[in-house]
Amino acid sequence: MGLLVELQKRIPDRWFLRRLLPAGLFVALALVGGGQLGQRHWNDLGLARERIAAALRLSRGTTADGAAVLVLVAVAVVAAAFAVPFAAGAIGALASGSWPWWLAPLGRRLTARRVRRWAPPGDIAREAVRARAAGRELRADRLDARRARSAPVAPCCPTWSGDRFRATEAEVRTRTGLDVADAWTGLLLTLPDTSRTTLSEAREGYDAACEGLAWSIAVTFLGVWWWPAALLGVVLWLAFRQALRRAVEGLCRTTAVVFALQHDLQHDDGAVPP
Repeated sequence: MGLLVELQKRIPDRWFLRRLLPAGLFVALALVGGGQLGQRHWNDLGLARERIAAALRLSRGTTADGAAVLVLVAVAVVAAAFAVPFAAGAIGALASGSWPWWLAPLGRRLTARRVRRWAPPGDIAREAVRARAAGRELRADRLDARRARSAPVAPCCPTWSGDRFRATEAEVRTRTGLDVADAWTGLLLTLPDTSRTTLSEAREGYDAACEGLAWSIAVTFLGVWWWPAALLGVVLWLAFRQALRRAVEGLCRTTAVVFALQHDLQHDDGAVPP
């Protein structure tokens, strides 16, 4: 316990809470659920307790086996903590619509499917009104929720997040005449500290949601050896999917506001007084 407290003092909170602690929980879940219980004894808590107690007795011993167990577990935890950011980066790229060329055919099919399922928010609202007038309250509520998520224009990306990012880029281009990708680095260099902090926090929320999705995929994969992990992974996926939507909305709103404010400030500073 003292080692964990000391590590928390020396390691930044983002690394400890978002990387090291989830990695430790994942390795423990893999060792106990997949390595000890398995599918046959998936709910045998007594067996799990015995195996964990035996492992703790071994790790507290002075034998080479105990030291080897500690080293292997530590290596597994650190490896998982370092691997997840790379997986989260891939998830973030896919969520933003930046698909590699070898996934382009799948992306086109997903985009076409989203276009077929898309309907203008006005049409959805009118259908909700008709459903509510017919006494179908549950369907009306579902249509209202769908209308809130529906974009005003037809999808152009395989993902909702990609459409939202492109809509924000178009909004910034119309409002300021700037391209977000080209002006991003220069904007960060000229922003005041408060705006830079707000923008960084919004991006951190997006990265954290992508890392959560990466962990949910990893936990779901453990279901091959211990099926309750698959259920837990699905629950985590649904939760972090909603977190990703909120993070995307926050990042897009923050980016649009920061670009607009910075453009107005630069325009006012450059104006020649009469």
